[in-house]
Amino acid sequence: MTLIRDILNAKRPTFSFEIFPPKPESPLETVYETVAALRILRPDFISVTYGAAGSSRNKTVDIASLVRNRWGQVALAHLTCIGSTRSEVMEVLEELDQENVSNVLALRGDPRDAEERSDFRHALDLIRQIRAGQFGDFCVGAAAYPEGHVECDSLDEDIRHLRMKVDAGVDFLVTQLFFDNEIFYRFMDLAGRAGIDVPVVAGIMPVLNARQIGRVVSLCGASIPRNSRASCGATNTPPTRCARPESPTRPSRSSISSPGAPPESTCTR
Repeated sequence: MTLIRDILNAKRPTFSFEIFPPKPESPLETVYETVAALRILRPDFISVTYGAAGSSRNKTVDIASLVRNRWGQVALAHLTCIGSTRSEVMEVLEELDQENVSNVLALRGDPRDAEERSDFRHALDLIRQIRAGQFGDFCVGAAAYPEGHVECDSLDEDIRHLRMKVDAGVDFLVTQLFFDNEIFYRFMDLAGRAGIDVPVVAGIMPVLNARQIGRVVSLCGASIPRNSRASCGATNTPPTRCARPESPTRPSRSSISSPGAPPESTCTR
């Protein structure tokens, strides 16, 4: 079983793609062509998201299984916990284990109406649950926010929370999207000072649709540089099904690109 932590610790650079399950009314087969095309590019792994507000759980498991067992690629399954009970989370982990998928990205997820019955408040709770149970040997990734989480008062506060996730057993981090390398450099410096030394995968989303970018930015709080706003606004392409290549780095100044350094950390939705 190939674990992503081993891939990230063994080679530079690496890259992967992130795919979205089709909408509930669409058949699972609509994603087959996408995964088959991505395989040709020989990514180091392919991650599979949940739908909005944690929907499409079953499709996420099914697609991750196909990535792993049909196409022979390393699969990373997103796992959200808000609105879920411990038994429900364990059920998903058992399904993934049965499908030979042992890499998960542990996320809180978007708040839902069912939040009051949730056994989890934060991704940290989910990470601890995974590490304490029978799936403690899974490779576990977590989210990071170069500009700070929208619910945190400051980036420093968010970094402290991030360190808690790493201390709880996170193997690597995947950042929220950003549009300015300096934002990422600053985040990496702060992470390094905080003792966060796990690989970090930087998230980048190409502007294929202005409406899509606007929605994502409104949810995650990422900023668009002034010199990019006009081009974003001018983008009027139809909605596009996107994949997201990703590659990791460790906290360092040359994490994405700098004079004399190869690009090591790119991620495209």
